[in-house]
Amino acid sequence: MINGLIILCAYLIGSIPSGLWIGKIFYNTDIREHGSGNLGATNTFRTLGKKAGIVVTVMDVLKGTAAVLLVTLPIFSDSMLHPLLLGLVAVIGHMFPIFANFRGGKAVATSAGVLLGYSWPLFVLLFIAFIVTLKITKIVSLTSMIAALVALIYAIVYYFVTGDFALGILVAFLFTFIIYRHRANISRIKNGTEPKVKWL
Repeated sequence: MINGLIILCAYLIGSIPSGLWIGKIFYNTDIREHGSGNLGATNTFRTLGKKAGIVVTVMDVLKGTAAVLLVTLPIFSDSMLHPLLLGLVAVIGHMFPIFANFRGGKAVATSAGVLLGYSWPLFVLLFIAFIVTLKITKIVSLTSMIAALVALIYAIVYYFVTGDFALGILVAFLFTFIIYRHRANISRIKNGTEPKVKWL
């Protein structure tokens, strides 16, 4: 019973459609009707601007972190679930949110939030890699996939050093999700038609 409840909570946290709510409440705009039609931070930046994009990014990151930290709450102290499993559930909630007809984002920010809650050094490494790569390429989708690859390499090396198998499995899943969700972006990158950011 307690495990089912905590998994449900993780999914509902991940399902919070930050971009949709920020757009509708503060800008009277449904970002699903603009740009890529995606609910993630990137489309928020493009549709609503830098300020809204930053807010949505932070909210999406914190969703992943909150899900991982659920196991630290007294109400869930009896749960034997691994925190990374809850992070994975939150990521699925972000991609398929019940509050937005199961049409969500591409899971990059929420995945980063999961890593922040579980391994902040890895989060810092990925943040630096993301900013540097984005500065060079100006392409958010490419940068996101490169960051996911860096995370995968880190997790593999980390496993051989510490034996943390759970982190490796989680990052492998997240890497797969992120690449799959960016398949249309990959085609546009190959064709040279992928939009570039103007705010960095």
